[in-house]
Formats: sequence, structure tokens, C-alpha cells
Amino acid sequence: MTAQEWLAAFAERVGAPAPDEQTMDTLLALAGVAAHASERIAAPLACWMVGVAGADPQVALDAAREVAGEG
Repeated sequence: MTAQEWLAAFAERVGAPAPDEQTMDTLLALAGVAAHASERIAAPLACWMVGVAGADPQVALDAAREVAGEG
């Protein structure tokens, strides 16, 4: 099963839309910034916070880069 297939099946079960390719890339970049700027556990939790807040992933990535001192 590919990541996209798994995400589609998971999305169906939790009642959320599966992310498109651009959203996936942005969230993976956000996870990378979070993990490298602090501890690895920050990566999934930062992505969770984006979902809970209903934040735009690109806006969240920009904010993460600011927190990390990258932007």
C-alpha cells in the first residue's frame, strides 16, 4: 500500500479529506522544520496542531520557519 492509498483509507475512516500532493509536501516540510529545530516529537505534533487549528499549511510552515529562526 502506498502512502497515498493509506492516507485515503485513513481519511475515509476519520471523516477528513485526504491531503493533496501540495499539502503533503508542505506538511512534510513543516515536520522537517519542527524536527530539526527541536526534537523529533515536534514534527507530528506540529502537524496535529495545524489540523486542530484549521490553519493553512503554508501559513503554518512560514510560522514554523520563523520559530526556528529561518525566516
